[in-house]
Amino acid sequence: MRGIVLQCDQPLLTEEGDVAGDGESGSGFGRLLRRYRDEAGLTQEELAERAGLSVRAVSDMERGRTARPLQRSVWLLADALALPEAGRARLIGALLPAAEDVTGPGETSRADASTVIPRQLPAPVTHFAGRAAELKMLSSLLDRGHGDGAAIGAIGGTAGVGKTALAVHWAHRVAERFPGGQLYVDLRGYDPDQPLAPGDALAGFLRGLGVQGRDIPAETDERAASYRSLLAGRRMLLVLDNAASEAQVRPLLPGTAGCVTVVTSRDSLPGLIARDGARRLEVGLLPLADAVSLLRALIGKRTRAEPGATRGLAAACSRLPLALRVAAERAITYPDGSLTDLLAELADEQRRLDLLETGGDPRTAVRAVFSWSCRHLDSSAARAFRLAGLHPGPGFDLHAIAALTGTTSEQARDDLRVLTRAHLIQPGTPGRFGMHDLLRTYARERALAEDSQTTQATALTSLFDYYLGAAAAAMDVLFPAERGRRPRVAAPSAIPLPRMDDPADGLNWLDTELANLVAVVAYTAASDWPGHATLLASTLFRYLDSGAHYSEAITIHTSARAAARRLGDRAAEAQALKDLGTVEARQSRYRQASSHLLESLPLFRRVRDLAGEARALSNLGFISFQHGQYDEASEHLERSLTLRQKAGDLSGQARDLANLGLIGIRRGHYEQAAGYLLRALVLFGDSGDRRDEALALANLGEIDLRQGRYAQAIGRLQRSLAMCRESGDRQVEADALNGLGEAFLAAGRPDDARTHHAAAVDSASHIGNTYEQARAHNGLGRAHHALGDLGQARRQWQQALTLYESLGAPEADQIRAQLAIANTSGRLVTRAPAATMPIRT
Repeated sequence: MRGIVLQCDQPLLTEEGDVAGDGESGSGFGRLLRRYRDEAGLTQEELAERAGLSVRAVSDMERGRTARPLQRSVWLLADALALPEAGRARLIGALLPAAEDVTGPGETSRADASTVIPRQLPAPVTHFAGRAAELKMLSSLLDRGHGDGAAIGAIGGTAGVGKTALAVHWAHRVAERFPGGQLYVDLRGYDPDQPLAPGDALAGFLRGLGVQGRDIPAETDERAASYRSLLAGRRMLLVLDNAASEAQVRPLLPGTAGCVTVVTSRDSLPGLIARDGARRLEVGLLPLADAVSLLRALIGKRTRAEPGATRGLAAACSRLPLALRVAAERAITYPDGSLTDLLAELADEQRRLDLLETGGDPRTAVRAVFSWSCRHLDSSAARAFRLAGLHPGPGFDLHAIAALTGTTSEQARDDLRVLTRAHLIQPGTPGRFGMHDLLRTYARERALAEDSQTTQATALTSLFDYYLGAAAAAMDVLFPAERGRRPRVAAPSAIPLPRMDDPADGLNWLDTELANLVAVVAYTAASDWPGHATLLASTLFRYLDSGAHYSEAITIHTSARAAARRLGDRAAEAQALKDLGTVEARQSRYRQASSHLLESLPLFRRVRDLAGEARALSNLGFISFQHGQYDEASEHLERSLTLRQKAGDLSGQARDLANLGLIGIRRGHYEQAAGYLLRALVLFGDSGDRRDEALALANLGEIDLRQGRYAQAIGRLQRSLAMCRESGDRQVEADALNGLGEAFLAAGRPDDARTHHAAAVDSASHIGNTYEQARAHNGLGRAHHALGDLGQARRQWQQALTLYESLGAPEADQIRAQLAIANTSGRLVTRAPAATMPIRT
């Protein structure tokens, strides 16, 4: 049967196409490879088996995710596809511009094209000085990384001493020793607002290793297990920067030898040393000679003319690299001044701070350097620096600074240029900036001291208005048909927003700002802006859902619920609970999902939100359906349908009718099911909803198939497939392909059945639809059995069983029975299991 559309308001299947998904294969080579495989009637699994490659290798090449596939692998694929010379030449020709190594068949290569190779190291600092002994000690980890024991280096030391610079500098020096790639994360362990949770760090690593968001497990332990599995057998370098504790680090450690991990922290991390075998490296202040060398490299020939002042400047900066770089930039900014005069200025500033603070802490010297440098900024840049310290996220761009400061984009760009040149902020990826945590703390201190509470509140309100307005603009270009479902957010009149001309602009902004958006929702929910939290969470729902950003979604919607409760806003709380239920259901966590949805229902009723109540009921219907509880599912859907009729929601009525039709198909009540689906088709056509119209048409084809009308079934399913390809709906495409495979097999055309089920495996895998993958493998098993290949049929059924079991779907029992009969007698079970993929609500 076709999918059930039982889905979440913002459905479990996206309503506007997988705009935020991967899209089609990214390269000409990938598209050509897929075309040849389709023509051969092979699944990715079958092609991988024939070529002696991993399924992941084939999948990544077809999607364009392997940037530089090896020619050796392509030779193997061409052989497996039995391509004629012309086809072979065309495939190799598509590869050549991106080839990493040009090797003939049978040759080996130093790289493995079957894996995604992350290169996440940030840029190293310029003019790295000294640390020869520390670099040597780190290099000793390389030998340990080849052995059986753990290879972990724990770099400790006071703030600003250069721990990160040392780790990143060394990592770049040895990067070529790690063919599996390099992973990097800033754990923000000493961030006063948002230290990075281990689960979030693991989600980032899994994405960097090629795992799609929808495939990232929900629980931290499960993420850690998946992460360790992906690292097993690979030689990789991990840099875990700015850790707060062993508990933050331990889930990120690889489980097998071959990888080297470097951790930086102000904490001594004794547990990591005692329990995990880490080698401790304490980074002290730079030796005076190295500090002077760094100043010479940064400032230039003036240091040779004033060696005494140079040594004095190094000492006044406590030989801390961060302070040395800031001080050097102060000297460079005034090339006509003497270093002696600059040293005197710094000494005066130091004496002023000594009256306020106890001595002996190197960080006192750092603050003196910061203060000294900031005193020479113009007022606009100084204000931008202070207010940037209030930003709750890990980074910012010029639009955020313009919002904080209430200036134009041009003035914000000038301020950022001044602050970057002064080493008070650090540039990251193009257009992005960050702050060392010491500088962020200092900037915040200065804002608290120099800017009134009203000024600070105004700045933060403007910043949060910016993120809300920009998020709404991004969502409007990305999901224009859903504007009526999102909160109405007016663009802030005095705040410049980035350009959002097309869906790509919107998606790029959301992807880039996701970490900031999570931080902003959490911060506003817990402080004086709870209304921003609820609005931003509701605005972002579809993006988070369609992009499978489940970890971030849980954090955002949980924060939004807390904010709604603080406000006493029952409507917002109901929305947050429904959204949480959707995310949990997406991850097959049905108990948690049901709890959230049931809790939302009385709140929706109290505020008389008929549409919200209907969506929650439809989602509960989906969960009941997934458990085979058809009476309960029908009850939820009938109640939802009544509410939608009262609200005049035609498209919602159509979805409920279609879902009721799917339940009828599952029960074998075909005439009743056809009645529901035909009513739904009319409403879908009236509302112009081509995507769900295509799915309803496919479900009618299913009824034709089950009643023996094979030609009519094939015709309807082919029209459905054409419609969903026209609209770019990969979810319905997978469903229609599977339906066609079943119809062709029933009509006695097993070759056509195999071709369509193979295409369904690819389509469903591409979008992460586990149910349709299972259904396609079952269909492939039946097609191979009909073609006389019982071995391949068993393998396909076993894959289908594994996938059905992972979903807890009732089809698993039918597949077990099918396998048992096939294993004992070789006969095929003639009754095909009913499908259960959802539509939407």
